[in-house]
Amino acid sequence: MARRATVAEQRDYDVLNVEDARQIATTWLESAELENAVTFGLPEVDDRYHIWRVPLVARGSREQVGEIVIDAYTSLVIEEKTTAPSVIEARLLGRKERSDATRPRRKEKTHRRRAYVLSSLRNTIAWGDSEEVLQDLPAESVDLVFTSPPYYNARPEYNDYVSYQDYLLKMRKVIQQVHRVLNEGRFFVMNVSPVLIRRPNRNASSRRIAVPFDVHRIFIEEGYDFIDDIIWLKPEGAGWATSRGRRFAADRNPLQYKAVPITEYILVYRKHTDRLIDWNIRAYPDQQAVQESKIDDDYERTNVWRIQPAHDSRHPAIFPVELAERVIRYYSFKGDVVLDPFAGIGTVGQAAVRLGRRFVLIEKERKYADIIVEEAKLWLGKDAANVFTINLPDIDVSDVLL
Repeated sequence: MARRATVAEQRDYDVLNVEDARQIATTWLESAELENAVTFGLPEVDDRYHIWRVPLVARGSREQVGEIVIDAYTSLVIEEKTTAPSVIEARLLGRKERSDATRPRRKEKTHRRRAYVLSSLRNTIAWGDSEEVLQDLPAESVDLVFTSPPYYNARPEYNDYVSYQDYLLKMRKVIQQVHRVLNEGRFFVMNVSPVLIRRPNRNASSRRIAVPFDVHRIFIEEGYDFIDDIIWLKPEGAGWATSRGRRFAADRNPLQYKAVPITEYILVYRKHTDRLIDWNIRAYPDQQAVQESKIDDDYERTNVWRIQPAHDSRHPAIFPVELAERVIRYYSFKGDVVLDPFAGIGTVGQAAVRLGRRFVLIEKERKYADIIVEEAKLWLGKDAANVFTINLPDIDVSDVLL
């Protein structure tokens, strides 16, 4: 009799079983230096919220002193839901904990008075996996994220993922890491579209995957609020390269109809906060920058943006600078830090410099990272020498003309 797949296996979790959860919890305990005083109860999966809960019990008394909560998809410990080490230590030592009713409200008042801190990051180019590079950036050091992630296996050059779930897991990990580095109440904007997987042979059907809707779910689960869906409308004829619609155009049979795609989504999310957007404007320390960033009368009044696609022989899929400029102009102030975790050849950096913003560009392919370095010399001239590089040599501007 075949073994029945577990819930974790059915949902394609990264943490599949009790042993996996215990190993992750052990690492957390060791980092908190509590491994000699605390052991585990029986880990349980909560598939409603896609988490593992690992009870923590005192070694001597076997009383529960807390729990570790693990994201089942990413295998990362969810710190805000995990019992703080200081609380565990207090319980182990028998210190009396104040109830919520008697807890002072000083923390809440401090939160209300909290100042908005400007980022100290300078222009940065990083070569590496964005999931790893993001871990080295300071918390709340980025003011806007705009990116277009790699297409899922739509072309041979994007065939980097074992499965679609593997692709979504990668998106989740990056979105989760970005949440930490994004400033309070600021925006994450993503250019994404459904993907057509071509049929492998004449007897099979092609598949169209609704990537934007799956990505939306991840954003909501990872602590973002949905703000807008903007439609990037391309000229007629732009979608014929996909071959979609050609069969119907020839035969005109019902059931064969397939619309030619000439749109992509620009999905806009805000990092969840109890503060209104007005707070981000009023509390911003550089009010002169706020005034200088105001939008003139020639702005997009609807959620349909008509922009010509862009092409560059150096990269198979770039978005136009005009698209990046619109996003940056509408969702950031002058002087802000704009991050692109899937930078390609650096279009977001080019737009950021044009509009008086700083950039952080992360690209995992070395050949594209090298192109960004050369492009930065064109954007910044001799000032490119001040760009901070990660996993790359310092930028040599000796060949840059004054």
